[in-house]
This record gives sequence, C-alpha cells and structure tokens, in this order.
Amino acid sequence: MTDHSALQTALSKLGLRKNPVIAHASLRAFGSVDAESMLDVLLDSTRGIIMPTFTYKTMLNPEVGPPQNGITYGSQADLNQMAEPFHPDMPADTLMGVLPEALRKHPKAKRSLHPIQSFAGIHADALINTQTVYEPFAPIAALAEQDGWVLLLGVDHTVNTSIHYGEKLAGRLQFIRWALTRDKAVECPGFPGDSEGFNAITVDVEKYTRRVEINGALVQAIHLKSLLKAVVEKINGNPFALLCGRPDCERCEAVRWG
Repeated sequence: MTDHSALQTALSKLGLRKNPVIAHASLRAFGSVDAESMLDVLLDSTRGIIMPTFTYKTMLNPEVGPPQNGITYGSQADLNQMAEPFHPDMPADTLMGVLPEALRKHPKAKRSLHPIQSFAGIHADALINTQTVYEPFAPIAALAEQDGWVLLLGVDHTVNTSIHYGEKLAGRLQFIRWALTRDKAVECPGFPGDSEGFNAITVDVEKYTRRVEINGALVQAIHLKSLLKAVVEKINGNPFALLCGRPDCERCEAVRWG
C-alpha cells in the first residue's frame, strides 16, 4: 500500500519543486493510491505539470494518401464509421491511463485543442498554448526551454512521449494522420512513429536520470533537454536506433525503407 505521505516524501527527493514536468504513470504500480492523490502530490512536488491527453477515437483512415506514410489506406473503414468529432471535453484515450484524465478534469487544468494529440496541464498555460495542429509537440519543446523534466512513474521509456519529439529533431520521418472535428476532417502532420524500442535510450540518459522507489515502484526523472540531445545523437549515429523489431510495424518499416 502506498499512502500520500510516502509519495510526498519520495517525490520530494527528486528535487523538482522549481521545475515543470511532463508525467507518465501507471497507478497500478503504486498499490491503492488514486489518481487525485497522485496528482495532488505531483503538483506539490513540481512547478507545473503537463500530460498527453490524446484522443485516438477521432482518427480517420482515408482510401488514398501520401506514400511512405506508415499506414495501409482504406483498411479501417469500420473505424471511420465509429470516429467521433473532437471536442474540448472529450476524455483522454484509455491507453493514456487514468492520471491524464484526472488532470484533464481538474478545475485548474488547461487543455490544448489538437484533435488527436492534445495536452493538458496545470500551472502550464504557456506550454499548452504553444501547440498547433502543425506542431503537435511544441509543448515539449517549450518545456525543455524551461528546464523541464520527464517523470516516469511506474512506467518505462516506451511511454515517454518526449522521445518522439527527439526523433523529429533528429530528422526522422514523421507521418500524416487525419481526424474528425465538429466542422470537418482535418490533416494532422507530425504524427510520430512507434515507441516499442524506446528503452534503448536508457543507457544514454543514465547520467541525466534521478530515481526513487516507492514501495517497490520505480520513479524516474529525466532532464528533458539532455534527453532530447541524447535521442538526436543516437539517431544521428544509427538511423535505425530506437525502432522496434516487429516486421509488421508499418511506421518503423516506413522509417527503415522510406
């Protein structure tokens, strides 16, 4: 069982009271702690917080589109029929976990309006406001400039959204996706690749990582600007770095052969 005071004590050891963070979490790793308690502790332990509140149910798959786009066109006609138009109160996808949804619903939270890759934040309005449909990872860029950190709470780098921005900085192929809004379908460039291979960055960011354990659950804090630099250097050294090994992964295969 993990209580509020244990969380508070452990997270304070990371020394992030003066820094904004982007957080990813699996609450199952922390026993009985609920999303609201975790959020309260994070807000007490940092200067501000953002999380991805992505909404994949808005996505459309057209019959045709640009080549080398990491997608089989026309393969999800049934899903197109079920697509829902994005609106500001749309819940975060369940793949994001329960904590981003708790953040989104917090009375002090602000959410961006990207129809697929929105972010929500508290004490982070300036970060959230940087995002556009053409620059979905702009909040991460702004966070890095504010000496931000990545917090991984009971999860590993395979959910570390900031690595996707590092891929973009390294010049890695990005994709186009389409989403339904209340008025129309919109093109959303800058969609990232697969993240299954991201744990390969662990050794490269070891010296920029702080760790604490909370009742056996690992919490990692990684300095964001240093992480982005490490990702760029790793991909520059090996164009296939951080890709997954699945031959059926269309996005990683597009990067390899595109």
